[in-house]
Amino acid sequence: MNQSEHTKRTGKVTWKSTGTYRVKSPDSIEINCSISSTLRKVLVYPHADPSSRRPTVDKVEDIRMIDPVAINDEVEFIDNEDGTGMIVEVLPRKSKFSRLAAGPRPVEQVIVANVDQVIPVMAVAKPKLKWQLLDRYLADAESVDLPSLICFTKADLVDEDEFREEAALYEKIGYSIVLTSAVDGRGLDELRERLSGKVSVFIGKSGVGKTSLLNAIQPGLGLRVNEVSDVTGKGKHTTSHLELFELNTGGCVIDTPGMREFGLWEQEGYDTSWLFWEMRPFLGQCRFGANCTHTHEPDCAIKDAVESGEITERRYESYVRMVR
Repeated sequence: MNQSEHTKRTGKVTWKSTGTYRVKSPDSIEINCSISSTLRKVLVYPHADPSSRRPTVDKVEDIRMIDPVAINDEVEFIDNEDGTGMIVEVLPRKSKFSRLAAGPRPVEQVIVANVDQVIPVMAVAKPKLKWQLLDRYLADAESVDLPSLICFTKADLVDEDEFREEAALYEKIGYSIVLTSAVDGRGLDELRERLSGKVSVFIGKSGVGKTSLLNAIQPGLGLRVNEVSDVTGKGKHTTSHLELFELNTGGCVIDTPGMREFGLWEQEGYDTSWLFWEMRPFLGQCRFGANCTHTHEPDCAIKDAVESGEITERRYESYVRMVR
């Protein structure tokens, strides 16, 4: 039987590792798939009246992304009818969450497609909480118009009242926060409710407790948990693939590999200050208007707002690091 005789079906990508995918069909059958080589290429056609010449391909270019298939993508695939298949097309996405991958040229890495909310997971301690990394996560979600729910883990390690006071600035800005502990169970009911019926992507450094949190939310997910290294204090990379987990309460979550560094993919063309909610009321009020970078110019409304306390110095420093 040749490829044209095989059945073409649609399904959702629920698991992926390098070059390997698991696609769930509408009848809940999971197929192990590879991808067609054509998905990694872009056919470039000549700029001419289509009626004046045959539609020949002038050249073939590599797609400027690490992997054209993302977790939670709706795809068309060829079913080999032996438990394997080949993905031949990625269907249109309603949303995507990407990062800038390291390399000699800008390359997009789509982490997850068709997502409803981004959940930055930050440990309150062990490892030390890096507020600027949280601000990067929030800005990236904002750049693709995805709402964020900030989830703090390991709440049993700190005084809850003192920590809530420190984190209150994010609630003042407008972000939702849930403080959780996989040890004593605090915040888990609230988090389950916020996850119900939605596609949520968890992002955060290794060691912040994402996998422990998922196990506490729904026992039996089978996620592997490693302790934070006692020697370095840095998280071990415990999640080496991407996987979608369906929840008993409805909806699903995607756990991502721990990322110590994160960079905006779609930063070009954005006014980065617009990604910081508290800066928006002051935009356009600077002496240099839209040309102001809010870093060194005189008569800058953003810098004046920092001086007056309307914008916190911590958030402003995060902004400056992102634009430099």
